[in-house]
Amino acid sequence: MASEPPLKGIKVLEFAGLAPGPFAGLMLADAGASVLRIDKPPSNAERAVPSPDLLARHKSSLVVDLKNPRGAALIKRLAKHVDVLIDPFRPGVLEKLGLGPDALLAANPRLIYGRLTGFRRDGRYANMAGHDINYLAASGVLALLGRQGEKPFPPWNILADFAGGGAMLAHGILLALLARTSSGKGQVVEANMVDGSSYLATFPRVALKTPVGNRPRGNNILDSGCPWYDTYETADGEYMSVGALEPQFFRALLKGLGLQDQEEEGWESRRHDTSLWPRLRALFTETFKRKTRAEWEAVFDGTDACCVPVLHYRELESQQPPAREGDQRAAVTLAATPLYAPADYEQGGGYAGTNLAPGDGGERLLAEWAGWERGAQYDLAEGGAAVVLREERDKSKL
Repeated sequence: MASEPPLKGIKVLEFAGLAPGPFAGLMLADAGASVLRIDKPPSNAERAVPSPDLLARHKSSLVVDLKNPRGAALIKRLAKHVDVLIDPFRPGVLEKLGLGPDALLAANPRLIYGRLTGFRRDGRYANMAGHDINYLAASGVLALLGRQGEKPFPPWNILADFAGGGAMLAHGILLALLARTSSGKGQVVEANMVDGSSYLATFPRVALKTPVGNRPRGNNILDSGCPWYDTYETADGEYMSVGALEPQFFRALLKGLGLQDQEEEGWESRRHDTSLWPRLRALFTETFKRKTRAEWEAVFDGTDACCVPVLHYRELESQQPPAREGDQRAAVTLAATPLYAPADYEQGGGYAGTNLAPGDGGERLLAEWAGWERGAQYDLAEGGAAVVLREERDKSKL
C-alpha cells in the first residue's frame, strides 16, 4: 500500500515570482511539500484580476509587505520554522531587506536557501534583466536551434525558464535536503538559467566535435538536417514526426511509405550520403502529402518505423476518440511514495493550471508550521492586504 508523498512534512517558503521560481515550488508541492507563497500587497487594480501564477497547485499564500520592517521581521522569524526558501529575485533584493542567506542561515542553520537567477551571479550579465530567449542565447543553446539558412529559433520558454531554471533549482534543493540528512546543516543552493540550459545541452555541445553534430546548424542528423529525423506535412495540413535513426527503423519507415521496392535508389545502403538527402527529403515530402495524418497514423501504429503524429493539446485534452496519452501526470512514478495525482486522476483527468488568490490558506499554514495565531503573534494590516509581525509580549512563542 502506498504511503505519503516523499516530501511530506517539508516546509517551503516561496517568494512570489513568474515561471521558474513557481515551477520549482510546484515540483516540491506535487511531491508532498507544504508550500507557502509570499505575495506582495496587491494594488487596487491587481485585486480585480486573478494572480498570473498558474503554477500554484497544492500551495497556500500569505500577503506580506516586505517594505514594512515588521513584515520583513515576520519572514525572518518564520524562516526558523521552514526547511526550504525559494528566492526568485535579482541578486541583492532580499539582502537589502535583511533576508539574505547569511541572516536566515544564522537564524536557522538547517535552512536550504534556494536562489535562482537568469544570468550567472558572477558573470558579465549579472546585473542585467533578461528572459528565456536571452538566457538561451548566452548559454550557447539558442545557436543550436533552427533550420539551415534561417535565424536561430527560440521555442516556448521551456528550456531556460522551466528546465534550466525551475527544475534545476528543485534538483539542487533535493540534493541539499539529502545532504542535510547526514550533515544536519542547510546550505545555499545556487541555480541560474544560463548554466542550467547549458547543462541540458551537454550532449549536443559535445557532439559538435563529432560527426554527429559538426556541420552547420540545420545540417546534422538531430537538428532537422536529416530527412529521416524531421516532420512532414500531410494532406490535411497536419504533420507526422519521423525519427527512424536505426537501420531497422528506417527499413520499417520505407515499408510504411511504400518505398521499400525502390532498390535502384539504394536508400537503405546510401542513406548516410548527405548529397542524397535533398532528394530523399523531397520524396518523403511528396509521399506524406498523399494521405491525411489519420491515414498515416493507421499505417504506422504498432510498427517500429518511429513515425508518430504531431498532436495538439486540444486533441490531447479532448474526450473524443481516439484515446490519447493526453492527461498530464506526474513526471515520475514512485511506487511506494507516489506524488500527488490530480483529483480526477482515476476518471482520466490530468493536472491543470491552478490559480491562488493572495492570502488564501496562509494563516492556516502559520498555525501548522509555527503555532501562530492572528492577534497573538501577528496582525493583518491595511484591511487584510498585508501581514505584519505583532509586537508580541511573549517572544518565546516565536
